[in-house]
Amino acid sequence: QVQLLESGGGLVQPGGSRTLACTVSGTIFGPSSRGWYRQVSGKERELVAQFFPRGGSTNYADSVKGRFTISSDNGHSVVYLQMNSLEPEDSAVYYCNVRHPLLPDFWGQGPQVTVSS
Repeated sequence: QVQLLESGGGLVQPGGSRTLACTVSGTIFGPSSRGWYRQVSGKERELVAQFFPRGGSTNYADSVKGRFTISSDNGHSVVYLQMNSLEPEDSAVYYCNVRHPLLPDFWGQGPQVTVSS
């Protein structure tokens, strides 16, 4: 059974940085992606960043390009989201995601990130 456990949420001042971590336990066979999504109350969940271990390509939302970086350890069992130059508009619940083409999505519990002075 695949489980995702996130850490790193909290309160950050505007312009500050924060790193989220997601530990993936369990085995996933075949191609899968790792990603971070975020959701603000009353709005749809949106993709923030996505990483494809096979090939190493990444995909970012336009709103975070140049500020956020997704990465993982060598075994792709820990996925990080480095967030720099944070803005109040980045405040949201951030969800770690593992996606496999033949399985339902796996989601973490979603730590809150609040950017405020």
